[in-house]
Amino acid sequence: MSQSLTATGTATRAPAELTLTGDLARPARLTVPDLLGWPQHRAEVAFECATNGIQHHRFTGPLLHDVLTDARPSFDPGRRKDRLRFLIAVRGTDGHHALLTWAEIDPDFGRAPVLLGVTLDGRPLDGVGPQLVLPQDRCGARHISGIGTIHVDGGYPARTGDR
Repeated sequence: MSQSLTATGTATRAPAELTLTGDLARPARLTVPDLLGWPQHRAEVAFECATNGIQHHRFTGPLLHDVLTDARPSFDPGRRKDRLRFLIAVRGTDGHHALLTWAEIDPDFGRAPVLLGVTLDGRPLDGVGPQLVLPQDRCGARHISGIGTIHVDGGYPARTGDR
């Protein structure tokens, strides 16, 4: 777990920004207010924290898949499986990081409901920034508070004949 889940900042701070980078046609800088423009989903999570036992929280926010799809990853549209070579590196402002694959979040494959949490237990996260929420994880290790960067990497070249 990176930052404390209860550290939500103050209303006087400027909204934190996250940067979308990598193999994207539309890289972007987004704040929590920006992320409210996507359909919001709710996740009730319970995960085991090594230091604090089982934690229960409620998050709302857009799906990571929706936000990244809007940034237009550089998939080869003629190759359905081209998406499977893309990795997603998420880094918190505190240096905590996690790696996901596009296949995990893609509705045609793993369909994991990964959120960019913009509220935590009903409180807005404007000051500290969105949080990576993986409701399917039993352990909270891939939960990232205060996301600073999401980097999409399709650096594994597609082979001729992959369809």
